[in-house]
Amino acid sequence: MAVENNKLTALEVMRDAPVIPVIVLHDVKHAVPLARALVAGGIRMLEVTLRTPQALECIEAIARDVPDAVAGAGTIRSAADAQASALAGAKFGVSPGYTRAVGKACHDLGLPLLPGVATGSEIMMAQEDGYTELKFFPALQAGGLPMLKAWQGPFGDVTFCPTGGIHAGNAAEFLALTNVACVGGSWIVPTDAIRDGNWALIEQLARAASQLPR
Repeated sequence: MAVENNKLTALEVMRDAPVIPVIVLHDVKHAVPLARALVAGGIRMLEVTLRTPQALECIEAIARDVPDAVAGAGTIRSAADAQASALAGAKFGVSPGYTRAVGKACHDLGLPLLPGVATGSEIMMAQEDGYTELKFFPALQAGGLPMLKAWQGPFGDVTFCPTGGIHAGNAAEFLALTNVACVGGSWIVPTDAIRDGNWALIEQLARAASQLPR
């Protein structure tokens, strides 16, 4: 069932597929064919990170030319990042950490946000501001599976997207947890495959990721 982008929620972003790809693009010409390959493989929610000068233009291209994709912006670190992302056509945002300024900006823009958290205090701050769908980052370095299991008790009303150190070999373990809706990862968008235009490989990796059990 298609999601209406203008009514998208953070939980819908998480539940659309088992994996949200963490995408770094250095060339705008790669944005559209990459997005088409991911969509063909069953992955529609695309996190384009604001790590390169071309990122906003890439988001704009995907939003304009790949209607079946839902372009999102990653590495949102300020209200200005959120505003620029929304103007470029991003339908959701992902942040590596959480500040009230970022939370308020996304709320005011109507931009669903997956705030990054790594501690119980950060979870509580995000919850106070109305955020219950959170990115656990960096997942492996911040405690991995044992940490997520420990949080099931005190934070049973929170849903996580662990990101950072997740790959094809351990994604299923994270997705098996009841408080995990999806994972974030870059293994389905390898740098060399993007550089070489190997869209067939990316479609294949996306299809395998879209079929992970959860």
